[in-house]
Amino acid sequence: MSKVVNILKEMVDQLEAEAKEDEDTYQQMGCWCTTNEEEKTQAIANGEQAINDLTAKIEECTANSARLNTEIANLGKEVAKNEEAMDSATALRKKQLAEFNAEEKDMMQTLVSLKGAVTALSKHHESAFLQLSTTAHEMEAATMGVAIHLVLRKHASFLEEKFTKKQLGLVASFAQMPEQALLQTKAPQSGEIFGLLKAMKESFETNLQSSQKEEKDNNNGYEQLSSAKTDEIKAGQELADTKSNELADNDEKNAQAKQDLENTRNTLAADTKFLAEMKETCRNADAEYEERSKTRTLEIGAVSKALAFLNSDEAHALFARSLSFVQKSNSKSQDRRARVSKVLAAAANASKEPRLAVLAVKSANSQGPSGMGALNKNLQGMVDNLLKENEDEIKLKDFCIAEFASNKQDTSSKKRDKSDAEVQIADLTNTIETLTQEINALTEAIAEASLQLKHAGENREKANTEFQQTVADQRATQKLLKAALGILKGFYEKAALAQVSADAAEEQPKFKKFEKNKKSGGVMGMMQEIIDEAKALEDEATYDEEKAQKEYEQFTVDTNDSLEAMRKDKTDKSENKAKTEGEKVETETELAGIESNLEYLTMAVNDLHKQCDFTLENFDARQVGRAAEIGALREAMGIFSGAR
Repeated sequence: MSKVVNILKEMVDQLEAEAKEDEDTYQQMGCWCTTNEEEKTQAIANGEQAINDLTAKIEECTANSARLNTEIANLGKEVAKNEEAMDSATALRKKQLAEFNAEEKDMMQTLVSLKGAVTALSKHHESAFLQLSTTAHEMEAATMGVAIHLVLRKHASFLEEKFTKKQLGLVASFAQMPEQALLQTKAPQSGEIFGLLKAMKESFETNLQSSQKEEKDNNNGYEQLSSAKTDEIKAGQELADTKSNELADNDEKNAQAKQDLENTRNTLAADTKFLAEMKETCRNADAEYEERSKTRTLEIGAVSKALAFLNSDEAHALFARSLSFVQKSNSKSQDRRARVSKVLAAAANASKEPRLAVLAVKSANSQGPSGMGALNKNLQGMVDNLLKENEDEIKLKDFCIAEFASNKQDTSSKKRDKSDAEVQIADLTNTIETLTQEINALTEAIAEASLQLKHAGENREKANTEFQQTVADQRATQKLLKAALGILKGFYEKAALAQVSADAAEEQPKFKKFEKNKKSGGVMGMMQEIIDEAKALEDEATYDEEKAQKEYEQFTVDTNDSLEAMRKDKTDKSENKAKTEGEKVETETELAGIESNLEYLTMAVNDLHKQCDFTLENFDARQVGRAAEIGALREAMGIFSGAR
């Protein structure tokens, strides 16, 4: 009973210690709740502020992206416009240079001819011409006449602005019969012609210098324009490159901000969930502490009350009266205690179970029926515990086997999912690369088709201009020849009528009989042939022009249809590419989730090994040992109950 009292006292002390431990835990829990509530509340506020800041940043980056795209497009248009102006200026410069070269060549030839004529006339004035043979004289005069005649014909418009018709007529007459003019050494016209030819030469020299100066000015102007446009194009391209780099940086910041926004939202959701769960946990902790305090107070009261009862005088008197009975039954139970202690000690030695060794000692030292009853009860409790441990261990084994199999199956499934996702990502990547190449090819094809359409329009315009000029020339030719032919026909028809009248009045002839020019019919026939040929050329040119116009219109329709089809194809491919890129991002996200699941399964199987390896490896041995332990305990209980 002293031991019982002592145990009760120990129980009171233990309960009070546990109450103190609960109080300390409750205080720590309160501190934890307060600290975490403050931290998570602040973290939630910071997260909400970060979401607002990131949202504003994303809006700013999106606006910047739109602005930069517009600026880059405008710069591209400006560069294209400058390049087009440069091309136009280059084409004009080539045309001017070709015209100048042709004009300069013609001027140089004219000057050579005029210089030759002036030199010849100069020799004539110096009487050097008389020393030449008649044949040489005639050859030089004929050459000079041809040269002057060619100059007058080729540069009629220019000469008409510089000289009078009389002067030009004088030079033309000289060009027709230069040998006669040169032989007339004292003719007054010789000096005048010499002066006119010299003046013509000087006029052409002045005109050549003016053309050369104009060509130089045109070239300088072109070089200045070329330099300015080149600088503008370079500056536009450099600015476009700078804007493109800025756009890339902006888009990268935008993407990072969107990722940060997603992460922040996830973190905010986790913090919000944690705070709610923490508050619920803290409320439960208050209720649990209150319940535990109430229960432990009642328990301490009950144990204290029992202890007070056992320490009362009535309890001591009662214990004294039952002492004689305990002494009488002591010798009979001593043998049972020894047998039980022996059985338990043997079982403890075989199983290496410390609890059995303790029970063996207790059974040897237990006193009285109450002590043996408590020991017997303790033995039954151990048997029940061992049976429960056996059952739990079997359940744990079944659980471990099932969990290992399930983990293995899930791991295999996730690995297959991972492989499928990686294959899908590779396929999507290849599709994106293929679409990118096709889009680039379509872009180049669209640019080439647009350029060809532009060139076709320019060529059509040029051909139409030539057609208009050709028709105008042929019509003018027809008009001129018809007028001349009409004059000839009118004349010869009147001449024919006059001949008829003369024949009718032969009695009074006054003039010689009129005869039609033998060549008149031939020349009028030739003129009519030329008119017909000019009309045929006009009709042919008109037919070719109409045909070319129809072909150009059909080419324009076909090219525009092709451009529309290519642009639509490009748009479709761009949309398909964007869709494929979205699918790739989704698949990559799924792959990340699968890899996360595989990591979780690996952690889970590691935890299973920690939880199960010992049980699975020692299951049979532990079952055998526990069965032996249960057998020993039941044997001891049988001894206590009087079995042999």
